[in-house]
Amino acid sequence: MRLHAARTLIVEPVLPEPLRALERLARNLFWTWNTDAAALFERIDRELWAETGHNPVRLLQLAGSERLHALAEDDGFLAHLGRVAEALDAYLARKPLLTVEGLGPGDVIAYFSLEFALTECLPNYSGGLGVLAGDHLKSASDLGLPLVGVGLFYRQGYFRQEISVDGWQQEVYLDLDPATLPLTHVVDSVGQPIEVAIPLDGRDVWAQAWRADVGKTPLYLLSTDIPRNAPHDREITARLYGGDNETRIQQELVLGVGGVRLLQALGIEPAVCHMNEGHSALLGMERIRVAMERYGVTFGEARLPVTGATVFTTHTAVAAGIDLFHPDLVRRYLGQYAAQMGLDDHAFLGLGRTRPADDGEPFSMAVLGLNLSGYRNGVSKLHRGVSRRLWESAWPNLPLDQVPIDAVTNGVHLPTWVSHEMGELFDRYVGPGWRDDPVHAEWDRVHEIPDEELWRVHERQRSQLVLRARQQHTDDMLRRGLSPTDGERGQVLDPGALTIGFARRFAGYKRATLLFRDPARLAAILNNPERPVQVLFSGKAHPRDDGAKALIREVVQMSRSPEFRGKLILLERYDVELARALVTGADVWLNTPLRPLEASGTSGMKACANGGLHMSVLDGWWWEAYRPGLGWAVGRNRLEDDPEAQDAFDAESIYSLLENEVVPLFYDRDADGIPREWVRRMKGSIAAFAPYFNTSRMVADYAARAYGQAAAAWHGLQSENLAPARELAAWLERVRAHWGGVKVCAVEDDGTERRKAGERVGVEALVHPGVLQPQELAVSVVFGEASPAGELSIEHEAPMAFVEQHEDGVCRYRGVFAPEGGGRVGYAIRVAPFHPKLPSVITTGLALWA
Repeated sequence: MRLHAARTLIVEPVLPEPLRALERLARNLFWTWNTDAAALFERIDRELWAETGHNPVRLLQLAGSERLHALAEDDGFLAHLGRVAEALDAYLARKPLLTVEGLGPGDVIAYFSLEFALTECLPNYSGGLGVLAGDHLKSASDLGLPLVGVGLFYRQGYFRQEISVDGWQQEVYLDLDPATLPLTHVVDSVGQPIEVAIPLDGRDVWAQAWRADVGKTPLYLLSTDIPRNAPHDREITARLYGGDNETRIQQELVLGVGGVRLLQALGIEPAVCHMNEGHSALLGMERIRVAMERYGVTFGEARLPVTGATVFTTHTAVAAGIDLFHPDLVRRYLGQYAAQMGLDDHAFLGLGRTRPADDGEPFSMAVLGLNLSGYRNGVSKLHRGVSRRLWESAWPNLPLDQVPIDAVTNGVHLPTWVSHEMGELFDRYVGPGWRDDPVHAEWDRVHEIPDEELWRVHERQRSQLVLRARQQHTDDMLRRGLSPTDGERGQVLDPGALTIGFARRFAGYKRATLLFRDPARLAAILNNPERPVQVLFSGKAHPRDDGAKALIREVVQMSRSPEFRGKLILLERYDVELARALVTGADVWLNTPLRPLEASGTSGMKACANGGLHMSVLDGWWWEAYRPGLGWAVGRNRLEDDPEAQDAFDAESIYSLLENEVVPLFYDRDADGIPREWVRRMKGSIAAFAPYFNTSRMVADYAARAYGQAAAAWHGLQSENLAPARELAAWLERVRAHWGGVKVCAVEDDGTERRKAGERVGVEALVHPGVLQPQELAVSVVFGEASPAGELSIEHEAPMAFVEQHEDGVCRYRGVFAPEGGGRVGYAIRVAPFHPKLPSVITTGLALWA
């Protein structure tokens, strides 16, 4: 039998007075990017630090009083502790580095995400989406942006990966105890846990929250695993991406609806909400419900300020990657909730459809997010175009390049991902400002680092990676019941060999096995005795993606072939810590997605910041970053209609680049053993990419393009008990009802077919506004490059002025434009609704073209 305790207590270690600061340091995730703080905890007990998954809270619980009292008398340790405590205090007290126009005093931005990757001891993440979210919070803290994070606490997190003897991924779930993690229970003024109710399928499910302090940024993680709930409801937040579609919609209700209610209970009313993907789209519905209840307004009236104050980021490049829910499931879980807001099934389901009138279309949380947000963006410039094509049917009146989806290219939190030694090198030559404000750091000074010094640091990082990989590889073999006599004899990996890293989520489009298309050719590259090459793979497949698991097995089986043994290895248990080791130690970072399916990708940014050189298909961030001499482009800057043809071409490109450029360059050493040209490219890569591809720049971009105008819209439309929103809602309803009556009757210009660049062209348009007033229309001339067939690419626009209205109601508008470039230029007339109080961030989707 299993004996259950009558009651459990949380017992905190009693720290000697000189060590009291350790408790405060352990509870703030500042140590996840301050390497001096991490070194302080490692100093307590190196083995225990590793065993706890780099968890300082658990480390202090297990260290023992004898060890703690010894440290309390260790002058060196106390000096180290004082230095780190002062660094944290100075960091928390620092004035904001960023001023956001439109953001008022006391305004808060709430950032919602289904996953956050902050540290390996808190496995609340599966891949890039979570890593990006975690880095977003860290940079918001660095910049002093008033932001809070909202997510879920998964009792079993995401799975721990193990590889079976036959190479098949197995998922192991371990229970996480919040009492042993750097989390604080969210309680009220009398110490009772704050609980919020979420309506689920005719019942209330309750959630409590845990708080993680990410520097200055609080992150609130909701959990339904509390005694008040029924056993099956306690399981809702058990696992990240666990269960079926029903579990997913339950989790998304807890995140979106429960997250807003939690913030309310904490007295936080965000001016801006940022949805990191569609998982949190229901936050928009809950904010609308709150506004309806507070101000006594309709759904349409409450929707305007909420939409204007919401930011939506999509990370998806294909329709298959979008969560879709059967209408019956949506009715079951959200029908009654929507009815409370005056919406029938058809109206609510239409908010999650690209074609609202199509009752056969499933419900998409991503479409709901698009419809309830004012600012929308993809995560790279190339992905902006992909996203516009993916969602263009949601805006049928707009041409593709006018679909209101912008681009904010992803970045990485450099202090988290740059190694300790490389960071010290940057401190000495670039200056310590790179840590807090990398955008404005003097990165050109990287070129002043002596080649020998940079190369020594990088070689140490590669050696550390190889030693770690060797030990883990041996441990994993023993766990599987294998021994050197059963499989791999001799030394695995070479600390001096050219090391290629490939680590990311395993999915079919990422083409992890593209390198194996010609095994004989690959073997020749890896086994050259004078210029050896080795490849390290790592990554997880989604638990239900058997195709991706088959790719992992193929990598494992290939690694066991005699020609690849010891040269090609898959490291299991991929997590933040292993990722950090790989990006800091690899010489070349390989990325082979099927273009254009990589929305952004960030692992290559991390490798480049550590001196690695990037070798990738021109997709995601690399499409806008690549420049000759600072890495390599795999394949061509074009799309192949046939994926098989693209595979063949890209594989040939990889082999050719390795044989003719990468390997020779790496082994071209001078008398001192330094690959001078390789090191020159390392410096160039760091100097070119580190200032831009970081989350400080990314968060500042969101602040300038999205957060400021979203907050301004929120305040403007909420004023006077939503009076502006009521006025706009009535106006929009009237405009939509009568838009079909607006007609462009004629367009004339004073130009000839051939004009000189810069010469003005006068344009007149005759527009019948129907029952609308002339001042309710914004008429513009849009112009840009045109194809011989007349297809127009809109590059510029110029407003047209109202001149007069004829007795028959027709209005004359007049304007001019001046094309600057040569070649074939076209123009068109756009007519759109106009209201002086309508914030620019809110798109009506209505337009007439001629």
